[in-house]
Amino acid sequence: MSHVVAKVEARVADIELARPEKRNALNAQMYADLAGALAAAESDPQVRAILLHGSADCFTSGNDVADFLKRGSAPSPAIRLFEVLPNLAKPVVAAVGGPAVGIGSTMLLHCDLVYAAPNARFQLPFVPLGIVPEFGSTYLLPLLAGYQRAAELLLLGQPFDARSAHEAGMVSRVVEKEELLQKAREAALALAALPPESIRLTKQLMKKRHGAALADTIVEETRLFTERLGSPEAKEAMSAFLEKRKPDFSRF
Repeated sequence: MSHVVAKVEARVADIELARPEKRNALNAQMYADLAGALAAAESDPQVRAILLHGSADCFTSGNDVADFLKRGSAPSPAIRLFEVLPNLAKPVVAAVGGPAVGIGSTMLLHCDLVYAAPNARFQLPFVPLGIVPEFGSTYLLPLLAGYQRAAELLLLGQPFDARSAHEAGMVSRVVEKEELLQKAREAALALAALPPESIRLTKQLMKKRHGAALADTIVEETRLFTERLGSPEAKEAMSAFLEKRKPDFSRF
């Protein structure tokens, strides 16, 4: 059974991350299914907008670490998502409640509207895990938040709340948890009712000047991320995570 559920209603493609028993942690199959659902929505002439969400209590806890470690040096299953999401011509609305960790935060930088509930908890824990950020976040977050605020979020890698995400430019609006999906769906329906070519061109104009730099950054981040997975620091950090202990970087 797929843990990415997609349906089309009223010209909106509703894409749900649905693996609650693992806090919507993304494994290789989910990456493939998510990229496939987004690509299908982009090519479907009946779709005018895309709504991406988990549950009101969990967007995604990020990578499934056990699945992640099993892959070893194999190419990242996220690469297809990296290719699809930034290049969608149709508008993407995201609804975030609960954890949005790692890729759960970086993918939001490529959405057009992001609504978050007060219970949302964001985190970019790449440096504490001995790796580097991904999905163009080292380029986009300083643009949105300014260098110092981006540095605090990316270098320290600590959790932050919906208000901080809004202040950093990652979130369009903070709404009550009970209204989260409704508000996000209303925004997607509003976008779906607008002239589609005007939306496509406006989105293109906003993104085109950063397109090449963003693509280059994603390639470089992915290369360094993959290299870092085999580093002693990353192995210690990942082992500590799975063993539920504090990592020891004193010997590095």
